[in-house]
Amino acid sequence: MPRPPFLMLDFDGVVCDTERAALLAWQDLYDRLGVPLSAEVRAGMLGNSAGARVALADLADRLGRPVEDGEWAWQRQRRTTRCAAAPARPGVDRLLRTAEGAAIVSSSPAAWVEEHLRRLGLRHHFAFLVTGDDTDRHKPEPDLYLLALERAGVGADSALAVEDSPRGVRAAQAAGLRCVAVPWEPAGAPGLAGADAVLPSLNELDLLSYRPDEV
Repeated sequence: MPRPPFLMLDFDGVVCDTERAALLAWQDLYDRLGVPLSAEVRAGMLGNSAGARVALADLADRLGRPVEDGEWAWQRQRRTTRCAAAPARPGVDRLLRTAEGAAIVSSSPAAWVEEHLRRLGLRHHFAFLVTGDDTDRHKPEPDLYLLALERAGVGADSALAVEDSPRGVRAAQAAGLRCVAVPWEPAGAPGLAGADAVLPSLNELDLLSYRPDEV
């Protein structure tokens, strides 16, 4: 039986439901300011490291003025509160227990990832973390995944990436990896059509029966 692939997981939105928590914090601010959050802007924020700039520009346009410092600080506090309670994505613990090797590959800062992995009791599953602190070029550039392959000591054909955003999928594939997408928000699924497979849940990913030519 072939060995399971070395697993390379994005963090926010794949391992931990922090993407949803962060978006809800923006919804909180929109509600507080009496401005509807449009589906178009919401979609533009999904999996986008520049999502805050998208929201701030939209609010400034809709309000006819920039978002005030106090309003911005309130949103950041809401994000902190919501993310502090964000659960692990369904199926992640089961998936990690069947992996023979796993790493986090995330554009987020190392301190952020470490904090939440330890809060969730998942840190011990990961051999190492590759984060936005490790390189200046983040997703959709392949640098984070290339560094992860180097640290794991495996070729791209012996690893599998799991992502939740088009930027992440492009980064993994540019590094030569096969990539499974597991969107946390149904609205994000159409943008993931370029992934090798799109699954509704991590519970649908079976590493023990994984075959590279079937993804």
